Amino acid sequence: MNEYYTINSLLASNPLLLYSVLAWSLAWKGLALWKSAQRKEKIWFVVLLVLNTLGLLEILYLFVFSKYIKVIKENKEEKKEESI
Repeated sequence: MNEYYTINSLLASNPLLLYSVLAWSLAWKGLALWKSAQRKEKIWFVVLLVLNTLGLLEILYLFVFSKYIKVIKENKEEKKEESI
């Protein structure tokens, strides 16, 4: 409880820090939501929209999970072509 109060009071007393954190989070969230919408990944879109992790989950999605998902989709397409 004490840590939350400290962070809350720090952001309240320093508006520039608050706006910087908001801009950081909004930029990463927007980029991740845009990419997940383009790829038609509904589950990721909802998860990224609902959870607020100050950009951490969004960065992981953009640089780790999206590449992993791309490899999985490519493997499925190759298997599909081989069966035809």
